[in-house]
Amino acid sequence: MSPRMGLDLPTILQAAAEIADAKGWEEVTLAALAQKLEIRSPSLYNHVDGLSGLRKKLAVYGLDLLYERLVQATVGVSGDDAVIAFARAYLSFARAHPGLYPCTQRAPEERDDAYAQRAEKIVELIVRVLQGYGLQGDEALHTIRGLRSLLHGFALLEKDGGFGLPLDLDTSFSLLIDTFLAGIHSLQRRSS
Repeated sequence: MSPRMGLDLPTILQAAAEIADAKGWEEVTLAALAQKLEIRSPSLYNHVDGLSGLRKKLAVYGLDLLYERLVQATVGVSGDDAVIAFARAYLSFARAHPGLYPCTQRAPEERDDAYAQRAEKIVELIVRVLQGYGLQGDEALHTIRGLRSLLHGFALLEKDGGFGLPLDLDTSFSLLIDTFLAGIHSLQRRSS
């Protein structure tokens, strides 16, 4: 069976991402995707290797979108401004893609080089954003882990309704990033 005219992998992944964002990651199935694309499920096998193949490609697609947003936000800025821009872009992506975002955080069950390469690009971007602080070795790695944990934790708590108090979430997020930056500056002073 030949692929349907006009049906290609980017179209499939965009439709799958729309399902994920509207209904949740777990609702991305071949049947749901075929229905959205108005095709028969077997047509998808010309582009993806079953549901697990679709989800692997969707995770890579999500990482690519996240990386693009992070790069756009951090081009031309450095220091605290770069960290703030990175953090805001990260949270903005998680908010805009409540179903796609979680799939960017879970590695596929089997080793997937495409996923690993995309995830590594994001880590390398974090390294570049933080390199101006002069942190070295383990201290730099702990700082990267800390930033990733802060961003993911906040995004996940917000998505799951974990912030019940009637306080502005953007204010809370800004305070969190300011506190992180104060910690980096404290590390810098200790190292010099």
